[in-house]
Amino acid sequence: MRLFTACLLSCWMHSMVFANGVNAQKLEETIVSLSANELVLSESFVQIEKQSGFKFSYETGLNLNSKITFTNRKTDLQTILEEISAQSNLKFKQINATIAVSTKKKSVMQSLQIDKVQISGIVVDEETGETLPGVNIIIKGTTKGTTSDLDGKFAITVDEGAVLVFSYVGYDKQEVTAQNQTELIIRLRLDSDVLGEVVVTALGIKREEKALGYATQKVDSEELLDARSNNWSDALRGKVAGLNVLSAGSGPMNSSQISLRGDNSLNPNGNFALIVVDGVPMNSGLTSSGVSNAYGAGSGNDVPIDFGNGIADLNPDDIESINVLKGASATALYGSRAANGALIVTTKSGSQRTKGLGVTINSNFSFQNALKWPDRQYEYGQGTGRAFNEEGDLFYSYGVSEDGSNTGGTSSAFGPKFDGQSYFQYDPTLEGQSAERQLWRPYEDNVTGFWRTGFNMVNSVSLEGANEGGSLRASITQTKNEWIMPNTGFDRLVAALSASQQISKKLKLNAKVNYTNKSSDNLPATGYNNQSIAYFMIFQNPSIDLEWYRPIWKEGQENVDQIHPFSSFIDNPYLIAYEMTNSVNNNSMFGNLSANYTFNDHFELMLRTSLAMSQEERAQQRPYSTANFQRGYYKEQNITNYEQNSDFLFTYTGKLAEKISLRASVGGNHMSRKYRMMSAYVDGLVIPGVYKLANGINNPVLSTNSNNRVINSIYGLMTLDFDEKIFVDITGRNDWSSTLPTQNNSFFYPSVSTSFVLSDIFTLPEPISFAKLRVSGAQVGNDTDPYRTSKYYGQSEFPGSASVPSTLYNTNFKPEITTSFETGLEMIFFNRRLGFDINFYISETKNQILQVPVDITTGYSSAILNAGRVQNRGIELVLNGSPLKTNNFQWNSFITWAKNENEVLSLPDEVDGSQVIGTGGNATIIAKVGGTTGDIYGFGFVRSPEGEIVYGSNGLPARPAEIEYQGNAYAKWKGGFRNEFVYKNLRMSVLFDGQYGGIVYSQTHHKMSEQGKLTHTLKGREDGFIVGEGVVDNGDGTFSPNTTEVNLASYYADYYRRANVESNSFDASFIKLREMRLEYGVPVKFLQKTSIRQASIALYGRDLAMWTKFPMFDPETAALNGGTLLPGVEMGQLPTTRNMGVNLTLKF
Repeated sequence: MRLFTACLLSCWMHSMVFANGVNAQKLEETIVSLSANELVLSESFVQIEKQSGFKFSYETGLNLNSKITFTNRKTDLQTILEEISAQSNLKFKQINATIAVSTKKKSVMQSLQIDKVQISGIVVDEETGETLPGVNIIIKGTTKGTTSDLDGKFAITVDEGAVLVFSYVGYDKQEVTAQNQTELIIRLRLDSDVLGEVVVTALGIKREEKALGYATQKVDSEELLDARSNNWSDALRGKVAGLNVLSAGSGPMNSSQISLRGDNSLNPNGNFALIVVDGVPMNSGLTSSGVSNAYGAGSGNDVPIDFGNGIADLNPDDIESINVLKGASATALYGSRAANGALIVTTKSGSQRTKGLGVTINSNFSFQNALKWPDRQYEYGQGTGRAFNEEGDLFYSYGVSEDGSNTGGTSSAFGPKFDGQSYFQYDPTLEGQSAERQLWRPYEDNVTGFWRTGFNMVNSVSLEGANEGGSLRASITQTKNEWIMPNTGFDRLVAALSASQQISKKLKLNAKVNYTNKSSDNLPATGYNNQSIAYFMIFQNPSIDLEWYRPIWKEGQENVDQIHPFSSFIDNPYLIAYEMTNSVNNNSMFGNLSANYTFNDHFELMLRTSLAMSQEERAQQRPYSTANFQRGYYKEQNITNYEQNSDFLFTYTGKLAEKISLRASVGGNHMSRKYRMMSAYVDGLVIPGVYKLANGINNPVLSTNSNNRVINSIYGLMTLDFDEKIFVDITGRNDWSSTLPTQNNSFFYPSVSTSFVLSDIFTLPEPISFAKLRVSGAQVGNDTDPYRTSKYYGQSEFPGSASVPSTLYNTNFKPEITTSFETGLEMIFFNRRLGFDINFYISETKNQILQVPVDITTGYSSAILNAGRVQNRGIELVLNGSPLKTNNFQWNSFITWAKNENEVLSLPDEVDGSQVIGTGGNATIIAKVGGTTGDIYGFGFVRSPEGEIVYGSNGLPARPAEIEYQGNAYAKWKGGFRNEFVYKNLRMSVLFDGQYGGIVYSQTHHKMSEQGKLTHTLKGREDGFIVGEGVVDNGDGTFSPNTTEVNLASYYADYYRRANVESNSFDASFIKLREMRLEYGVPVKFLQKTSIRQASIALYGRDLAMWTKFPMFDPETAALNGGTLLPGVEMGQLPTTRNMGVNLTLKF
C-alpha cells in the first residue's frame, strides 16, 4: 500500500509540474549547468534561458525572490524544474520553446486534470500483414507501457504528446507520437541487420543477401498484385533491371517469354530464362498451332493462334516472392537449362496463427478497353483514286451503274471526299447495289465499334495455419475473362496445396502441388492473314457500315456462303468472331515432395522429386466460303508434356577456424522430359457446320511429333565465410545430355563468386550504413534439340510413306558454352533511407548450334553446325530510397535502369558472313559479324550523298538492288520508376516504365498507308496528285529537285510498299503508365465486432496511358511465327488493353 501511495504521489507531483505538457522528452534531453547549488529563482531562470533554447513566460504577480537548493548543478532541465516545483508553489507548462510559469492551484482534483489520450490499435508485420502478439509498447522516457494481445491488439492511455515505442524481437523499433488519433495500425518491418535479407538461390538454397557474389533482385507478392494482369510475368515489367518480357500482343492468353541481359544465342528460341517454381522447372515454350509464319495473306494456309504457354498458369495470389538470378554465376548450379538466367518462384506456405485457421478472400474485377488506335482518316471513302466521271471528278459505284463502272471491289480509300453527295452503294437488304443513290458518308465507328468493353474477374479463397510441428495452406482461384473482341476470352481454375510437417526432430517433410484447368471456346487469331481480325481492320474502308456484316450469312445460304460484299479475300468480321473458332482445354499439374533429414549440427540431407505435366486439346473450325477454305476446314491438336526431376543435396556446415565458416554441398539431378503432339485435320467438310474429323471429304491427315530428352547431373557447392565480412562461393556442375553425341555429351562448368562487405571490413563515414562489393565469373553449357545426331526420316501426308531429311545431322556436336564475368557495388546510406546497386557484366557464348544452308547437290538443303560467337555486355542500376518519412507518411521510390550491348563476334564460313534469325513479311533479322542478333534488314530508299530520297523519272522512289540495314530490334536501354506513398491507412503506388531506341517494322502501317487509310495519306488529296520530297539523279553525278506529279494511289502504294522496310519502320521508344493502385486499409476499430481481422479495398489500373511515336497499337510487340516470338516485327497485331479495376481483400 505504501508503494502504491508513493507511486501515486510521484505521478501527482509530475502532473503538477507539467500540467498539459507536450513533448516533455525535449526537457529531458536539454542539459543545463548552474553556477551554484543554491540560486534565487530569477537567477536560475536567467541561466536556463542562456543555455537552452527555452524562454520563460510568467504569470502576473509571481514572487521570484525565493532561493532554491539544487541536488546537482549539471543535470537535465526536467529535473531542475521538478526541484523548483517541489520547493515552491510554481508549476510549469511547455508550449513549444516557451515554458509558462504559474502558481499551483489549491484544489488537488484540478491539478490532476491532464489532457489524456486513449490509444488503441493493432500491430502487424509490414510485409505479410500478419498480427504480432506480445509486442512491447512503452511510453518513451518511462518504464510504463503494455503489450499487444494474442490478436496483436493493444490499448493504452497516455498524455497527449507522449511518444509510444513499439519493439519486437527481429523487427525495427517504431515510434509514434500520441495526438488526436484513436485507432492505429502499426506495421513493423523486419530488422535486416538482425536477421539478414534472405534470398532463395539455385536449387532452393536460402542465403543471406550480403553473402552473394552475384546480382539478384527480389519481387514481392505485393508488387505482383498491385495491378493484376492475366499473366503474372507482366507484373515484372519495369521492376527488374535487365529483364525483358517479349510477347506478341495476340489476345487474352498473350504468350510471354522472359529474357535476361540480352540474347546469347543465334537461335531465337534459345534465349529465355528458366522459371523454377518451388524447385519445379516450368515449361515456358510455345507449341505452334501449325502455322510457321505470321505473314500468310494469300497463302491458302491457316492463321496463327496464340493458345498461351505455361507461364500464365501460375496464380499470382499464391506467389510469396520471385528472386531473379541474372547471371551465369547465379544459375550455374541449374546447368544448361539456366544458361540464360533463372526466376526462382517461391509460393506461399501456411503461417502460424494465434488461434484457428486463417482465411483470406481476394476478389478482383476489372474492365478492359483498347489502349490506342491507329490514326485512321474518315474524310475520303472507298475508291481506287483512278475512277473519274465525265466532269473529271472522282466517283463511286458499287457495281456497274449509270454513274459508271464498278469501284466497290477495291480495298483502298482513295475515293471521293465525303461532301454530302450520293452514290449507288451496297444495300444490305438487297445484298447488292442499292436501288437509289445513297448518302456518301463516313462510318467512324466501323472498326472501333466491333470491339467491346471486356472484363476480367478473379476470385480466390485461401486457408492457412501452422503450429510448431507443421503448416498447411490451400487455395483455389477462379478467373473469368471476356476479352475485348466479341466471343473471345477464357476461364481458368487454379488449386494449390502446400504442406509441411516436422515428423521428428531430425526429419521434416514438405509437399506442394498445383493444378490448373484453362479453357476457352474461342481465342483470336493473330498475324496478317485473310482469316484474322487484324486483316479485316486493315482492309475496312471508311464508307462501309460495320452493321452490313452482322447477319454473317446470306439469306438462305446459312453455313454455306458468308456476307463479304466487297472482296472474297476479306472475311466477315462476325464470321471470324463467331464461326472461325479456336478452342482449347488444358489441364496441367506440377508439384514436388521433399524430405530434409538433419543428422546433427553439421550434416543435412535433402531428397526431392518433382513432376510437371500437362494435357492440352485444341480445335480449330473454319466454315464454308472462307478466303482460304471454301469448303471448310477442321483441325485437332493433342499435346502432352511430361517432365520429372529427382534430386538430392547433402550439406555440411561447420567452422574451419574461429572466424572461418564452411558450407559444402554435393548433389545430383535426373531429369526426364517427354513431349508428344498429335495433329489431325480435314480440308473440306461434307456437311457444312459439322466439325468432326469424320466429316471430312477425305480421310484426316495425321501427324505426330515427339521430343524426348534425359539429362543426368552432379554438382557441388562450397561457401567460405571469413568473419561474415568476406564470402567466397565455388560451384561446379557436370551434365550428361541425351541430345548430344556420346563422345561430347558430358560438359562441366564452374563458377566462382566473392562478396566483400566493405562496411564491416573498413570504418566508413557515418552516412554509409552498408556497402558490399561483389565479383564473379562462371561458365555454363547448353545442349540442343533432340534427334540431330543421327539420320531420322520424317513424316509424310501420304499413307505408308516417309520423307527423306533435308537437314544434315551432326555426329560431332559440342555443347554451347557461355562464359561470363560480372562485378557490382551495393551501398545503403542514412540508415536505409537511400541505396543503390550497380552491376557490370560481360558474357560470351561460343559453339553456337546453328542450322545453315548447304549446296543442294549434297542431297541436303541445310546442316547443323557448331560455330559462331556472341557477346553481351552491359550495366544494370537499381536505386531505392525513402525521400520523406514521418510517423504517418512515407514516400518510397524505386528506379531500375539497364543497358545491354549485343555483338556477333564470329559466324561459320558456310553462311558467308550472315545468319538469318527470322523473317516477318519483308523484314528479316540477320546476324552479321560486327552487328547484333537483332539487326533488321530490308529494302529502303535510294539516297543522294546528302541523304535525300532519290526519285525516278516516273516520280516514284527509286528502288535499291540490295537489302540494307534498317535498324535494331533491341532498345538502347530500358528503365522503370516506381513510387509508393503511404499515409496512415492509405497507400498509393505508381509505376512508369519505358525504353529508348530500337525499331519496329509494321506490316499494318504498310498496308493501311498503301490503301490510304491513315491520316498522313490525306496529303495531296485536294490537288489530286503528290510530288515526292527528294531529288532526281541527273546521271552525271549531280541531283536536282523532284518535280514530277504522281497519282495519289500510285505514290502511296509505292512509297509504302511492303518491301520498303525503311518507310514502314518506326522508333520503338515509349513511356507507359504501367501500374497505378490506390488502396485503403479499413481501420481495425471498424472490424472489432466482426470476425474480419483485416480488410482493404483498392482501385487499380494497368497500361493506363502510353507516350510513343509508334503509329500502330503498341511498340511492345513481336511476330508470332509458329512457336517463335520474333522481336522488332509487327505482323497483324491486336489492340493492347487498358485495364481498370477494383480489388477487395478480407482476412479472417
